[in-house]
Amino acid sequence: MLCCYSATAESYRPIANANLSTTWTTKYSYDQPMLLRKANAAQFTCGFFIKDEDEDEDEEPTVYFFGILISPTEGSWLDNGVEIWSTSQGYPLKENATLNFTSAGDLVLSDADGSIVWSTNTSGKAVAGMNLIHTGNLVFFDDQNSVVWQSFDHPADCLVPGQKLFQGQKLKSNDLTSNHDLDGCDYPLVCGRNSICSGNKQCSCLAIEYFRPVNDRQPFLGCSAITPLTCNSTQDQHFITLQNVSYFRLEPDMKGVNMETCKQACLNSCTCKAAFFRYYSYDSRGECILRSDIYTMQSVDPLYNNDSAFIKVQNVTSPPLSPQGTSLVCSNNPSSPQVARVVGSAIGSIVLLLFVAIGFIVYVVHKKKRDTEMEEEYLAQVPGMPTRFSYEELKTATKNFSKKLGEGGYGSVFEGILGDGTKIALKCLEGQAHVKKSFLAEVQSIGSIHHVNLVRLRGFCTWKSQRFLVYDFMNNGSLDRWIYHGNHEHILDWECRKKIILDIAKGLAYLHEECRQKIIHLDIKPQNILLDDNFNAKVSDFGLSKLIDRNQSQVMTTMRGTPGYLAPEWLSSVITEKVDVYSFRIVLLEILCGRKNFDWTFPEKSWHLLRVFQNCWEQEKLIDMVDMSGEDMHKNGTEIMEMMKLASWCLQTDYTRRPSMSSVVKELEGGMEVESNLAYNFTDPRLPKNNSHEKDLTLLLPSVLSGPR
Repeated sequence: MLCCYSATAESYRPIANANLSTTWTTKYSYDQPMLLRKANAAQFTCGFFIKDEDEDEDEEPTVYFFGILISPTEGSWLDNGVEIWSTSQGYPLKENATLNFTSAGDLVLSDADGSIVWSTNTSGKAVAGMNLIHTGNLVFFDDQNSVVWQSFDHPADCLVPGQKLFQGQKLKSNDLTSNHDLDGCDYPLVCGRNSICSGNKQCSCLAIEYFRPVNDRQPFLGCSAITPLTCNSTQDQHFITLQNVSYFRLEPDMKGVNMETCKQACLNSCTCKAAFFRYYSYDSRGECILRSDIYTMQSVDPLYNNDSAFIKVQNVTSPPLSPQGTSLVCSNNPSSPQVARVVGSAIGSIVLLLFVAIGFIVYVVHKKKRDTEMEEEYLAQVPGMPTRFSYEELKTATKNFSKKLGEGGYGSVFEGILGDGTKIALKCLEGQAHVKKSFLAEVQSIGSIHHVNLVRLRGFCTWKSQRFLVYDFMNNGSLDRWIYHGNHEHILDWECRKKIILDIAKGLAYLHEECRQKIIHLDIKPQNILLDDNFNAKVSDFGLSKLIDRNQSQVMTTMRGTPGYLAPEWLSSVITEKVDVYSFRIVLLEILCGRKNFDWTFPEKSWHLLRVFQNCWEQEKLIDMVDMSGEDMHKNGTEIMEMMKLASWCLQTDYTRRPSMSSVVKELEGGMEVESNLAYNFTDPRLPKNNSHEKDLTLLLPSVLSGPR
């Protein structure tokens, strides 16, 4: 039986998430799991638990493990819990062991003596919290609600619905309630194929005469046959017998047969590689299992073993015989003409191959160098290109790249100061297979674009395989620093917020309608809106977004952007500039309401800003959503309500009914009215209908960013 234990808390209520800087200690109590999540007919419990089936019921158990149990919602996990995941890999913990969710975002399990048993190693990865979701997956998430670490990536000896086993992953035995040997040998591929696992997970090949390790330094990768079995030479095959080993309990292929019948059935089958015979306890007959693939076998005590293993092997071929009946071998006489010819041919072939290999390497290196020189020469001759900086200039400006501002999908961003005192933000594009194409597209297409509401590209640099982009530095950083409750340095008043909204709209309108090529940003969010000293808003990170010709109305493309800001039409992959209009609407609401689009710090019914907007619209209480912390927000209720109407226009599910960004600019400047007869069903069809599932982080859409952050 498994019993759960949790932190020593004075009061308890079932919760599914935990904050940083939280510590739990084993405590003998029957009603306090650390985390609890109910889902349909099952419930998942995360905490300390014990194996006490052999203990006296009157004695307090002293051996603990940390993991996750699944049990029916009707009843108690104490009596019906089944383990689905564990961290300690069979390592028993003593009483007063601790689990610490550190302020740096690492989950550390320590034994009673303080020794570290296990850790997630997630320190420094911007972890914001921990959540046990409805599938039984223990998930770490960051401040963008993206998954940083999850228990599903470390499967135990069973999979639960919704969990996937990817290529290269192995099921790890964590079944602490079974009667298997807990020496780590009780799952099929612990030592790979054609191997035997003995105590303390020691791996060895079945027989060194016929099998050899795949990798001598990594015995757990298994073994391969020295001479593979061939179907057209069954007369040269025989069995080797292995004693004191057992195979996994599988359904027998034959029952009530003797050992010889079992062996002969394997010999008669081309695909059979091994026969396993298990005696009945009362006579010489038993069960026969025929296998076409040999997984890890386990070394067992002969006193408790009634299994026999017969491994089919190919006879080792003897050297060919001469007409006189002796084996043909090389003569040691150096004057033998035949030996001389053989040795000469071998040496000549090796020398020829060596010259070919050297020539190929020289050609590849020369071609790569020539291509790089041609590309750099081409870049230097493109008319209207921004300033070309040398690598040494940028290295000096950034003090050897010492002050990193951030890191994104295509590389890192550093702060620097040029020789004339100008502050810059330097983006380093590296480690991407398509970096050359992306770099050329940004430099050529964006280098000549100048608009007051777009971040200016000042210059570029090419150095070996690295590419650098030099941008103007924005002293007030990104918009998200200023609009979220508890996260901004100063409270923005209404006039400032209104100007920022108009600036964003003008920048997007320019990209959509005034550039030589229509540019769709595809990732509009507060983090990509930068503010200068006077709080003028400038759109950034549009350089690697999708470029389409002016005469194209739509484009099919892969999923891009950030979850929460994506328009519904991404589901059909029919993308126009109206996806930016939808994302602009999300940013507009965040500016007005002073909160994130998705925020777990609010009550559950208010996690999604879009759902709050829908409810307040239906109840005619939109003003209740507005952030009134600004000193003049109360005085401008009428203008704020007009902004809310504009938001409803921009979030139409049918993208053809959304306004263009130039129309948004006209409305903001008082040149036109919001369209009437709008659809007022704002609920995103992708939002889960059951609130209990809304925190399922494994369903987050992948983010393909539009450029380096």
